[in-house]
Amino acid sequence: MVNVFLDLLSYSGKYKYLFILGCVLSAISAIFLLIPFIYIYQIIEQLLTTIPNYNSQLIQNLAFSALIFALSALLINFVALMCTHFSAFENEKNMKNAALEHLLKLPLGYFSTHTSGSLRKIIEYSTSQTESFLAHLLPDLVAAITTPIVFFIMLFYFDWKLGIVCIIPLIVAFISIARMFADEHTDFMMQYQTHLENMNSEAVEYLRGIPVTKTFQQTIYSYKNFHDSIINYGKFVKQYSFSMQLPMTTFTLSVHGFFILLIPVGILLSTNPLNVHTLLNLIFYMIFTPICGVMINKIMNMSQAWMTAKQALDKINEILNETPLSDSPNKVIPKNNNIKLNNIVFDYEKDDDKNHTINNLSLTINEGETVALVGPSGGGKTTIAQLINRFWDVDSGSICIGGINIKEIPHSALNDKISFVFQDSNLFKDTIYNNITMGRNFTNEEVMDAIKEAQCEEIINKLPNGLDTIVKEEGLYLSGGEQQRISLARALLKDAPIIILDEATAFTDPENELQVQKAINQITKNKTVLIIAHRLSTIRNVDRIFVINEGKLVESGTHEELLNNNGLFSKMWNEYNKAVEWKIDNAGEIQ
Repeated sequence: MVNVFLDLLSYSGKYKYLFILGCVLSAISAIFLLIPFIYIYQIIEQLLTTIPNYNSQLIQNLAFSALIFALSALLINFVALMCTHFSAFENEKNMKNAALEHLLKLPLGYFSTHTSGSLRKIIEYSTSQTESFLAHLLPDLVAAITTPIVFFIMLFYFDWKLGIVCIIPLIVAFISIARMFADEHTDFMMQYQTHLENMNSEAVEYLRGIPVTKTFQQTIYSYKNFHDSIINYGKFVKQYSFSMQLPMTTFTLSVHGFFILLIPVGILLSTNPLNVHTLLNLIFYMIFTPICGVMINKIMNMSQAWMTAKQALDKINEILNETPLSDSPNKVIPKNNNIKLNNIVFDYEKDDDKNHTINNLSLTINEGETVALVGPSGGGKTTIAQLINRFWDVDSGSICIGGINIKEIPHSALNDKISFVFQDSNLFKDTIYNNITMGRNFTNEEVMDAIKEAQCEEIINKLPNGLDTIVKEEGLYLSGGEQQRISLARALLKDAPIIILDEATAFTDPENELQVQKAINQITKNKTVLIIAHRLSTIRNVDRIFVINEGKLVESGTHEELLNNNGLFSKMWNEYNKAVEWKIDNAGEIQ
């Protein structure tokens, strides 16, 4: 626990001393809050033992002293919380920054296996949990630990017999807490948090798919993963609630049940024979013991908050423990743009299975060539393209650009070398201008030239605020083809010498496809171009075609050469042409 706490506090930097000061002040505040009860005891004693000749001035002084300590406790607690809040906010900020900075160092492939919903929950929700823990609950724990020490001293100082009676409910309460936070319940809580994270992640994916769901008039059951995550979450919540039913009931009864034992025992001790001093103690204990319920509730809430904060820290550490993409200190920059894959092997699962995703594949793309990767779905085309840009590192073999292993090329230099245009373009909720420039400095003339070459002029002209229009705000959405053209404008501005097009026209409608194709022709001028295509008609004129099947290179050559080989490409070409030409007759039969 200490190591986890120190690990958590390390994110506060120099503000951790404010946190320590806040905890010390919280302990002082807890002591000050108990001192007024001593004055209350003395006031009751004066009233019971000196009536009717009680000293009103003495009682007034005692009451004023109690008020001073109570107000001082509140003021000290306020200062304590200010200190812990400053530290906690710094902690949350630094934790978010550390996670985001580390994410920027991870290979791009990491984000294909970790959804935006789960990462957002970890970075936003988990860090906020640690803020609440440090700002409120940990100072409360310090107070809750300090209070029992003073509480037990006072409990036995005034009347040890009544003190023993008050200890019995406390023992029952702590046994109940121990049962609720036993190891098996800790494991269950971890599973509960995992199911909560899964449900949040699937919810994001489901919301993105609502247009499709509505189009086909389906219900939530059509999105099985989201439905299952809700069911599993509900099951774990109910299971956890039922498992806590008995210990929670016992705990609640015990912390509020002092009077069940205290009153009958106190009456018995004070009336047999009549003992004014014991009656005085009984009245005082009836006023004093409710503090114990507040104290134990804080300890219980602290235990639950500690479990939540620990798991939040574990989630952040999961990100921070991911191995970042290695960056070479050599800072070697390729002098040309040849791409060579030498016997590369790659697996997503990293197991010993011989059926690798990419299996001993070698190919060469010369500078200035336009080549295409084709083959059956799932054959490894997109994986090959992503390996060139270090979405992942190959398990064996090497990928070289300009004769230099890409692992030896600095990240920034490699990113400057390659523009990757995905089939599914992504625009941020920002202005069109910022979506195109991506925060880099360009002149207005450069931006307008890129817009013109990417065939985006008509898109900009129809928008209410032109380049300053914010995408995804107030229902403003662009079609798939329009988004693709904006993405191509980005690539044009980047002006990288190597272009990778992954089904860049896959989601465009016929009206936009011509415009997108014109933009692609502009972006690929005098570049080294790698195209991943399923529409075989779009790659007839490329310099070379590589046919990929089951992670292996099975054929290569020009379009005409591959047709004459009568191999896999020829078969794919014939099937493609049949699919393009199919039609339905009046009887509903495909011809």
